[in-house]
Amino acid sequence: MGSINTPPEPAWNCLQDVLRDRTELRPSQHLIFYPLGNTSTPKEIPYSTLYAQAKKNSVLIRSLEGFEEGRPVLLHLNDHWDTILWFWAVLLANGLPVLDSPFSNVDHHRHKHIKGLSDLLESPICITRAESLHLFDGSHTMRLHAVESLLATQGLEHGDGSYPSRRRYISGIHQSAAPALLMLTSGSTGSAKAVRLTHKQVLAAVAGKASVRPLPSNRPFLNWIGLDHVASLVEIHLQALWLGVDQVHVHAADVVSSPRTFLDLLSGHRVSRSFAPNFFLARLVSISTPNEETWDLSSLVVLASGGEANDVNTCVAASTLLEKYGAPRNVITPGFGMTETCAGAIFNLECPDYDVANGRSVASLGKCMRGMEMCVTVTVTIGEGITSTRLASPNEPGDLEVRGEVVFDGYYRNPIANAQALTSEGWFRTGDQATVDSAGNLCLIGRVKDVININGVKMIAADVQTSIERALGHRVARLITFPSRASHTEQVTVAYVPREWPIRVEDVAEVDDLTVQACILSTASRPFIFSLQEQSLPLLPTSALGKISRAKMRYLFEAGVFDEDVNLHRQALGVVKNFRRDKMRPRPTNEAEESLISDFAETLGITSDTIDINIDTSVFDLGFTSMDLIRLKHRIDTRLGTTIPVIMLLKHTTARSLAVALNPDPELSEQPTPVVADYDPVVTFRSSGTKTPLWLVHPGVGEVLVFVGLAQHLADDDRPVYALRARGFEPGQPGFSSINEVVDTYAAAIRRRQPRGPYALAGYSYGTMLAFQIAKKLDMVCFLGSFNLPPHIKSRMRQLNWNMCLLHLTYFLGLTTEAYADGVVVGEKGFRAMSRKESLAQILSVVDSGRMEELGQSEQALARWADVAYGLQSMAVDYEPEGMVDAIDVFHAVPLKVAAASREEWVRDHLSRWSDFCRTEPRFHEVGGAHYTMIGPDHVLGFSAKLKAALEARGV
Repeated sequence: MGSINTPPEPAWNCLQDVLRDRTELRPSQHLIFYPLGNTSTPKEIPYSTLYAQAKKNSVLIRSLEGFEEGRPVLLHLNDHWDTILWFWAVLLANGLPVLDSPFSNVDHHRHKHIKGLSDLLESPICITRAESLHLFDGSHTMRLHAVESLLATQGLEHGDGSYPSRRRYISGIHQSAAPALLMLTSGSTGSAKAVRLTHKQVLAAVAGKASVRPLPSNRPFLNWIGLDHVASLVEIHLQALWLGVDQVHVHAADVVSSPRTFLDLLSGHRVSRSFAPNFFLARLVSISTPNEETWDLSSLVVLASGGEANDVNTCVAASTLLEKYGAPRNVITPGFGMTETCAGAIFNLECPDYDVANGRSVASLGKCMRGMEMCVTVTVTIGEGITSTRLASPNEPGDLEVRGEVVFDGYYRNPIANAQALTSEGWFRTGDQATVDSAGNLCLIGRVKDVININGVKMIAADVQTSIERALGHRVARLITFPSRASHTEQVTVAYVPREWPIRVEDVAEVDDLTVQACILSTASRPFIFSLQEQSLPLLPTSALGKISRAKMRYLFEAGVFDEDVNLHRQALGVVKNFRRDKMRPRPTNEAEESLISDFAETLGITSDTIDINIDTSVFDLGFTSMDLIRLKHRIDTRLGTTIPVIMLLKHTTARSLAVALNPDPELSEQPTPVVADYDPVVTFRSSGTKTPLWLVHPGVGEVLVFVGLAQHLADDDRPVYALRARGFEPGQPGFSSINEVVDTYAAAIRRRQPRGPYALAGYSYGTMLAFQIAKKLDMVCFLGSFNLPPHIKSRMRQLNWNMCLLHLTYFLGLTTEAYADGVVVGEKGFRAMSRKESLAQILSVVDSGRMEELGQSEQALARWADVAYGLQSMAVDYEPEGMVDAIDVFHAVPLKVAAASREEWVRDHLSRWSDFCRTEPRFHEVGGAHYTMIGPDHVLGFSAKLKAALEARGV
């Protein structure tokens, strides 16, 4: 198979020349059409037949009343052959073909669309099939003609079928610069815009596409998209014609419903180029491919993909599948294009390997083909009300603009849109946010207008959808994420198509749970979810490329079109609730779970019968305090004769999950020593909730047990609560070496769980400093809380040597009293000067040994914990705050005596300094208790109430 020899471009001044010459030079080439519902017996039509029949039909068109050369003729046709034939008939008549999109199933939308086109195209001739005439009801002035009626007059004398467009100039305009066709963009729920595509532009676009990657000289193209879309018309039909190869057309319904059929057609026809958007690639991956399959995809060179973001994992899986049957590794070709650029004009030729190597989750879109250039610009303010633009740096987000001979020169009869879209230098503002990486590859961020606005925080809808799609995997056939109105703000709305009908109750439960979790992590809000019934699929506003319009979905949803689906889904959720209740196992299933139930009960001082039906309930929901957890750890350690890390209890909070963590194989007679997992700073106190997650940063002791009570009192706030725990507690686990390392580690961990803001952070004492530093690294921090810490802390940190950290730790654990701690502080010179061994011995001499044993605190464990605390506070001895945050809420309690003589002095001289590092005035909240007791059992109820009020006041 040799590469195609590019035809002599200068010989063609218009599209009509291409059809004529291809008919004469390659009379053996065919158009191959599969009827709807039949993918086995196609109809083959030679290019010469197309040309001859189109010439005859052009005579009919020229005879129609009101026809004028260069004026629009609207084609509303659903069949590929019909569309191609009459498209060429209008061109050969020297008319201006306009390919209409399928009508909406919503009457109001259809009427608005037709009326808009009637006005825009100035009462055009419209050619359709007789079966579609009844759809043109409503108010319009189109001149309708049915194909059947036109063909009935074929035998009448209307002219000689000559080729009138051979003239080089039309009304003073060179033929190549004249409009060749109009393609509609926008949607049927709004006024459509018509993109002018000139002969010169289309020819340049086809030549540019053909130059992107060498194609076999005798292999066909395959199209399954409606020809009202510029990609199927230009990239498949016109490019195949331009190259002189066969083209295969099949209906989308037959391909989408059976991805295996797509592979059959690619193989059977030895196709070299086709199209598959991301959702269809995912469907390909999900099909079973038994070893006896003999698909031959060795001719396939380009499987273009566009219309929606390409998930890299999907591309990897699909590439592996296609490569298995002979396609090249990089056959999937993500690209960027618009109607205004004659479809794809920027292509990624190194997918998926380039994106995998660069750690991308969404595939980049590559570089421009011949005939187009791109740039990303950033708008900057240079004075009050005055802005300017500059080129973005590599990887800097900005607005994507393109220009070149493949880019259109304006919309038809729409000067306002032209002024908004085109710059004086000829750049087209695409409306997309993008970056260009250091290698020159385009990466889209999203449409400027394609956002969800929740409480004033804007999130890109495509990013939210990607997060949910990743969480669901192949559990649904398709989903669409869009905004809808919910009281005072927008909400994320997720509609999904089940893999099969009727949907099983366990599948409803799983899809809902995973969707809620993914949405909360990416948007900090709970989504509205519903499944679509089979009869609702025709109502989906799907483009020719298979992309579902979010704007139209919102309109349909809010108009009540999907109310029945929503109600049925709510009924299903009721069944789900019963399913979950019935699924709960009332009693432990093995000895390990039985033993842990006893441990829980004895720690709480109750009988095991009280909690045996709640073995899947978190210990936090059972009322465990921080000290209860330490006691539980000691009890389990003693029973198993081992030492489990506290983090295991924090990560596995139910009897069932802890039993598995302690002993993955319950059939083993001997309990293995628990394996400490890799360090992960995140401790989940509460994973569900519709509000913005709250991230709590540990105090100077490094542990997060202090937050247990607070998290329990936030349970009614419908908010996920996470905490960040220091490194170094487990044997052999190194501590942190710098504040920067801590902050980078915690910020990365937060982003993994919650990829996108708004973020809510709060730190207790030393943790406030870390939260402040983290806030400056994250985007959209809407809440930052300081639990009794001022911005300047180095003088206090310099007072805390290892001995003092040990003292504060024992007070925190309740091993010493406040009176003892204050007495040591007063005479701290002696205590501070002791060796570590001496200070530890003094502390152990006064602590309650029974309490030590109850908490399972050995001398070695206590010293290791003091090491962690001292390591953290030593990093801050030279810390100087700098930078600004948008807002901060300061919760103040009675200060340490060494920090200030009174609360008033503490607020006036220390905490008030937060105003130097905040763009708005800090908000101060007086809470009960002292520094070490403000969120302890006696004061946590009042503290939690003030925290919830502060969060609400910030709109969080």
